[in-house]
Amino acid sequence: MADNSFDIVSKIEIPEVQNAIQQAVKEVAQRFDLKNSNSSIELTEKDSIILIQSSDEYTLKAVSEVLEQKLVKRGVPLRGLDYQTVQSAAGSTVRQQVKLRQGISTEKCKEIVKAIKDSKIKVTVSIQGDYVRVASKSRDLLQQVIQLLKSQDFEIHMEFTNYR
Repeated sequence: MADNSFDIVSKIEIPEVQNAIQQAVKEVAQRFDLKNSNSSIELTEKDSIILIQSSDEYTLKAVSEVLEQKLVKRGVPLRGLDYQTVQSAAGSTVRQQVKLRQGISTEKCKEIVKAIKDSKIKVTVSIQGDYVRVASKSRDLLQQVIQLLKSQDFEIHMEFTNYR
């Protein structure tokens, strides 16, 4: 039935995150206001959590802003980051975990499918685990679906891949 299709995915390129972290660590070590702040940024738990540690909350915020700048330059979507609460750590320091969201949650997939079905565009939509596949005979209808999804805010990073 359907000759054309595309996938709606949400993924973060881990090598780009690693490069951004390396650049941010260099900048934190060189910046005058952050030089002796005992700040660190590292990627942990099989590349799914960034751990930011610093001497106080103000410095932690400055270090995370540096990291965000580097992530944006490397093309990593900030919507794919999930900031956890700031925790106090040993030696009167603070730390914050930043989870990397890979894939689209089932609830968000259902929300996307509902939005497409409510638009009454004649396409076939299916949830494929952590991504959504949209198929149709007409490429014009697929373009309409992409425009529809771009116009709405699902509070996640979305990419449109495997456009065939």
